[in-house]
Amino acid sequence: MEAGVLFSGGKDSALAAIMLARDYGVELNTCVFDPDREVPEVRAAAAALGLPFKRRVLGKDLLREAVDLLLTCGYPNDAIDMVHRTAVETLSAEYAVVGDGTRREDRVPRLERSEVQHLEMTTGCSYVRPLLGYGKAEVERLAERLLVVRYGETGNIGNGDYEGELRSALCARGIDPASFFPSRHLQSLVVARRET
Repeated sequence: MEAGVLFSGGKDSALAAIMLARDYGVELNTCVFDPDREVPEVRAAAAALGLPFKRRVLGKDLLREAVDLLLTCGYPNDAIDMVHRTAVETLSAEYAVVGDGTRREDRVPRLERSEVQHLEMTTGCSYVRPLLGYGKAEVERLAERLLVVRYGETGNIGNGDYEGELRSALCARGIDPASFFPSRHLQSLVVARRET
């Protein structure tokens, strides 16, 4: 059975993919808004894991909607959750199993239990989050043991996180994203898989 895993190229989604690959044929899916945006670093991360990769285009309309929501709320959480929900729903149309790398204490992106139940009942897919029971310290330990990871601030590391394109869209509107996103937010990018 195939599982479509949302993949930013970072350690969390990589660990989730490794865990799911024990029981499913995993395909890594990175979602972008701009059809012209390529994600070579994320493709390389997928290749390092030895898993097939797909780039999905969610569209510029969704990006505009997400930026409008961010501006209305004054913070990015609801916008990122909306984008994530759309990405999960997109994969649910193709895969019987959809997964991601959300952890126990992640505030965003996060689908609530009622949203997960609705998704599963209406689409027939199973939405699995293998890291949901893991805290940050354990994820870091596993990543250190299984992956070679590069870290950098959002916007300075070429991963497939939603935040980078949201920041760029704010800049395109003449708005400084620094007032909406935390400063010095570190992101990760998998560069290799360690031999175990």
